[in-house]
Amino acid sequence: MSDHSDPRAQDRTFNRRSFIVGSGVAAATTAAAPFAAAQMSSAMSGSSIVSGRALPGAPESEYSHFMHGVASGDPTPASVILWTRVTVSPEATPGSGLGPEATVGWEVSTSPDFSTVVRSGTTVTGPEDDHTVHVDPMGLEPATIYFYRFSYNGVYSAVGRTKTAPAYDADVEQINFALASCANWEAGYFAAYRDMAERAERDELDAVVFLGDYIYEYPTGEYAGKSGVSRVHSPVNETITLADYRTRHGRYKQDLQLQRAHAAAPWIVIWDDHETANNSWREGAENHSPETEGPWLDRRNAGQKAYFEWLPVRATKPSDGGHIYRSLQFGSLVTLTMMDLRTYRDAEPSRLDATAAGREMLGPEQFDWLTGVVRNSTTTWNVMGNSVMIAPLTLGSLAPTSSEAVLVNRLIEDFSTLVAGIPFNPDQWDGFAWARNRLFDALAADDANVLFLTGDIHTEWANSIVHNGREIGCELVTSSISAANVGDTVTTYTKVYHPTDNPVSLLAERFLRGLNPAVNHVDFDAHGYAVARIRPTEVGMEFYRVEDYENPDSAVGLALTRLWRAGAGYV
Repeated sequence: MSDHSDPRAQDRTFNRRSFIVGSGVAAATTAAAPFAAAQMSSAMSGSSIVSGRALPGAPESEYSHFMHGVASGDPTPASVILWTRVTVSPEATPGSGLGPEATVGWEVSTSPDFSTVVRSGTTVTGPEDDHTVHVDPMGLEPATIYFYRFSYNGVYSAVGRTKTAPAYDADVEQINFALASCANWEAGYFAAYRDMAERAERDELDAVVFLGDYIYEYPTGEYAGKSGVSRVHSPVNETITLADYRTRHGRYKQDLQLQRAHAAAPWIVIWDDHETANNSWREGAENHSPETEGPWLDRRNAGQKAYFEWLPVRATKPSDGGHIYRSLQFGSLVTLTMMDLRTYRDAEPSRLDATAAGREMLGPEQFDWLTGVVRNSTTTWNVMGNSVMIAPLTLGSLAPTSSEAVLVNRLIEDFSTLVAGIPFNPDQWDGFAWARNRLFDALAADDANVLFLTGDIHTEWANSIVHNGREIGCELVTSSISAANVGDTVTTYTKVYHPTDNPVSLLAERFLRGLNPAVNHVDFDAHGYAVARIRPTEVGMEFYRVEDYENPDSAVGLALTRLWRAGAGYV
């Protein structure tokens, strides 16, 4: 996305408190999950969620074979992708290319103490895969909780908890997805992941749907938080090469709160732009210079290869002719379609050209595949994993009758050309109106309810999706885990710290809702995540907010709910 304003132009002289860069101060402490406690009691030595780890913000110095945790993803009724990385020696760090091949054992059990192992085996990894491991165990039972672990050189990994999808023909009364997006390591901490993990461990979630910007590519200090850099990236330079992207992913995976969230539930992920470079498209990106950083496709392929290595995705590598877009089914209730909105799109248009015919967002091949999925689906809901906001959004300007109104107009000028009635952000679907209308046509022709699950914009939204005068569905947009939002930008303008609900944000929210009646809810100050509780005739939307994302131990709680009902809209 266009991260709301150029991060390199922000004034970062304001500091609410002092930060010791790179010191690892205020490191997070998280309680071990019950299944991790069972792992701790094992007779064999090994790492767990609470041992053998570097704390958030600390240097990558504490060596263990499984120091980057475990993860699972892309559940089907019969399987789920299991992931880890094995550090074969202290020098075999992410992106180093060092270390020999390794044979890694894996086990799947119905009990956290592994008294009953239902699947097991070995797999080989090496430096060509950055020593990452992906296992697709198969033969599992639908709608079942499983526990899994890896072993190497006599040491076990932490224990992960995962869940298979319901059988395709199962009558399902409710599916619960947590939504997350936009985790900026340097801006703050990942308390939202801790809260998400706690809910998953209580079996409140069926899966986590991550909607893009899992990492950020910037060099240290270029895109920080409202109080500056909370903890320093690794590498400190901008990520351009395969080694850079691998190192950045490895840095993120050392965060205990992120590890716990991955270990608690299966994740279903899609990328947006920052997994490669800001405002990326088919042939380039805003944050890429071919003259100084080399060919775009080399960089894109490096970022995408590292992404597939470091995340539990059931897909092939785009640079080898494959793709990441895919669909998953959850009983008779939900078909979840994860769309790739970066690899095949045209360049971002000017705002005056946003409605031009023929401008592709999905690309012809992906669009044909998607319409086939929609046409052949028999589920009650078509749920679309969507990395940029799809509901149309227009702007105007306020009469400058107060200091808050002046700042709202300044925000609008930063985000768009100030012309009433034009799209807000052409990097979103607003810049690809022709492609959006084609997608809406396909969805409207189907009998299923429509729900878009969206990230990217760093703020909370609950939108109606209206096409040809008919409300065909709704959109739930999650705020960022830690990337800067509108409220943080206001802080850089005013040098006045508002934890929540600063008056400029409140005025901007009222202004936008007045211009855009399809917007049922918007909040510009929140950080956190959302939950979609999907039932046959309705979806409950829950917004969970982090009190202070610059505090790793911050409280997180439910702040707001919305309910959209088929045939009635928001009720």
